Amino acid sequence: MFTLTEVASLNDILPTYRILKPWWDVFMDYLGIVMLMLAIFAGTMQLTKDQVVCLPELESDTSPTPQPDEFPDQMGTGSGTGAGSSRVTLGAAPLASKDQPDNVVHQIHFMHASAVGQPQPTGVKTNLDFQQYVFINQMCYHVALPWYSKYFPYLALIHTIVLMVSSNFWFKYPKTSSKIEHFVSILGKCFESPWTTKALSETACEDSEENKQRLTGASSLPKHVSTSSEEGSPNQSTPMLAKTGVKFSAEKPVFEFPSMTILDKKDGEQAKALFEKVRKFRAHVEDSDMIYKMYVAQTVIKTLKFILIICYTMTFVASINFNHVCKPDIKHLTGYASFHCTHNMAFMLKKLLVSYISLICVYGMVCIYTLFWLFRRPLKEYSFEKVREESSFSDIPDVKNDFAFLLHMVDQYDQLYSKRFGVFLSEVSENKLREISLNHEWTFEKLRQHVTRNTQDKLELHLFMLSGVPDAVFDLTDLEVLKLELIPEARITAKVSQMINLQELHFYHCPAKVEQTAFSFLRDHLRCLHVKFTDVAEIPTWVYLLKSLRELYLVGNLNSENNKMIGLESLRDLRHLKILHLKSNLTKIPTNITDLSPHLIKLVVHNDGTKLVVLNSLKKMINLAELELHNCELDRIPHAIFSLTNLQELDLKSNNIRTIEEIISFQHLKRLICLKLWHNKITSIPLSISHVKNLESLYLSHNKLDALPTSLFNLLKLRYLDVSNNTVTIIPPEVGFLQNLQHFAITGNKVEVVPKQLFKCTKLRTLCLGHNCVSILPEKVGQLMQLTHLELKGNCLDRLPAQLGQCHLLRKSGLIIEDHLFDTLPLEVKESVNQE
Repeated sequence: MFTLTEVASLNDILPTYRILKPWWDVFMDYLGIVMLMLAIFAGTMQLTKDQVVCLPELESDTSPTPQPDEFPDQMGTGSGTGAGSSRVTLGAAPLASKDQPDNVVHQIHFMHASAVGQPQPTGVKTNLDFQQYVFINQMCYHVALPWYSKYFPYLALIHTIVLMVSSNFWFKYPKTSSKIEHFVSILGKCFESPWTTKALSETACEDSEENKQRLTGASSLPKHVSTSSEEGSPNQSTPMLAKTGVKFSAEKPVFEFPSMTILDKKDGEQAKALFEKVRKFRAHVEDSDMIYKMYVAQTVIKTLKFILIICYTMTFVASINFNHVCKPDIKHLTGYASFHCTHNMAFMLKKLLVSYISLICVYGMVCIYTLFWLFRRPLKEYSFEKVREESSFSDIPDVKNDFAFLLHMVDQYDQLYSKRFGVFLSEVSENKLREISLNHEWTFEKLRQHVTRNTQDKLELHLFMLSGVPDAVFDLTDLEVLKLELIPEARITAKVSQMINLQELHFYHCPAKVEQTAFSFLRDHLRCLHVKFTDVAEIPTWVYLLKSLRELYLVGNLNSENNKMIGLESLRDLRHLKILHLKSNLTKIPTNITDLSPHLIKLVVHNDGTKLVVLNSLKKMINLAELELHNCELDRIPHAIFSLTNLQELDLKSNNIRTIEEIISFQHLKRLICLKLWHNKITSIPLSISHVKNLESLYLSHNKLDALPTSLFNLLKLRYLDVSNNTVTIIPPEVGFLQNLQHFAITGNKVEVVPKQLFKCTKLRTLCLGHNCVSILPEKVGQLMQLTHLELKGNCLDRLPAQLGQCHLLRKSGLIIEDHLFDTLPLEVKESVNQE
């Protein structure tokens, strides 16, 4: 038989699982324990007590006449010794023989007892010995007693064990137990995490004054911390992130009271890990409903089991009786055909059975209630509506399937668990935690170390792949350029108004959010904005409202099927915008940009190899001074450009332009001074180029030119000429006409002779002749008194003329030659060149 300890182990559930057991499951567990004890008690009584006691029923008509010399006292009593008996010789033989010693002793003893006055034996004499009674009891127990009276304790035990196993099967089934164990583990950690308490208390809109009093109560605070009630007043109109309650100096913050900074670093790391675990657990569990189905199935099984037990048990209640008539076929062994038996445990078993039925009925009612709860409302959906109402975490998502069912079960234990668990489903909560950790790591001193000066001599800070923008950034009041790259939760708070020198912002794949007060400041002070994105929807909407913006750089996919593209229809509000830079994949110049035509001065389109087909809208941009169309797959110079009468600089870099016959039309662009046709496929320069009289800079490098026409050198205002990386073989002597030429580059061609007329261009500062076939550098190079940069590397020179010493502004850093050529110079020239 089982001991109580061994059976109790069947219901051994880890204490941590109690949060998933609602009151009805707990109640049914207790009922199961009571039924188990009842079954064990009944079984123990059944085994330890005598089962039945049977006596033969005597037949009066066939009773034998007793021997008078055997029991004379009995004959005198008239008690009917032979009444109802059907005794045979087998049963009476031991008593009929007077010659056996036992009989004689019995008689002597009997007479002696009568002689001394003791009471004589009474009752019906059966002449059965003890072994026969034992045999009859065993025989009648199996023949006369109903089966339910014999096996009720064992059935009750089996039923109870099945019910207990059914109740806890979902905790043991492999496909559910792992998820349940993981969920309970995460739930316990979420409940006990210090972050949960801090997040709920902070998002309950606690007054900043209370936080300040709590912090200023610490004896370790510096004395110079401001505790003015005006600064920490809840009535301030600034956004939540800006409520610091402290004045900030122009150089460095004195002290700061951010809303949630008191959090142990270890607790913060654990909270971050919990957010990741919850996210993965949700993705793993929310896609199935195995736990829900398992729980429903085991509840249905218990209900069916209850119905089965009640149906057959109620049938056999009346069969448990105290008296039973037994008629076994053993007359040849005992001499009697019928026996009257008593079931000693009948009364106790009946009481135990009634108790068991009562417990089963209560158990069944609870099962039916559980089914009602399961199907009354959809348990595969769970809403955090109450949590969203009570806290500021309005982004806590509703969950479904097994995740939802587990939370419903937890609510039956304590709704506080799901409330605290919801904190780790909120992105707002996660962002606040990141913000705390970020501010703890990126202090004012650390940020100051990352401030550098860029090429424009401006103080610049570049933050890359952080979880947010540290609060200390806004204390760098002298910062001029702020670059934020790959920061998913960039938030510009009201403290940005302290950065009075900030004029340029960069957002690279960084969907920044701006508070109202911060936007007001940026709208009035920001002059330059760079936005890099993947999809146009990532461009913050507040960008189109920066009315004081002068320069806007948009880099990303601006093309769309409906051609509303880019939401650039809002650009019409940028009335002070002067420079617009678009690096994208446009097929045409957006018509919305023409709304900027009255005030736009510079337009740059870098198209990344997508063919720009429609350019007619350019005609409306009559005030445009600079136009760059890079990598737009243009075959010719667009005719729409010739209508831009105020155009001063045109850059058509990296296209497929092969011919520039249209260049004659540039004579109508009286203000055009810079023409960049580099990195194309131009094979020749038309003679009509001489009509562009005002041209000062001409870029023709990286083309397929094999000759330079003499008309090119009629552009007397030309100061910058670059024909590098072509196949030019001759520099025409007419180059001497360019008296204003300051930069001449013909690197990477096939020039063999440098004409002496070139050195008439006495204003030359830069002369690039590298990687050609020049064998002699004329001595007249000494006439270039303003020369500061001379490139000769990659030619066939044997020596350099000593007249280089006359170029007093030339230094060794500006002389690009082989080392052995430098050694051919006279010592005094070397010393002159080496002077700093």
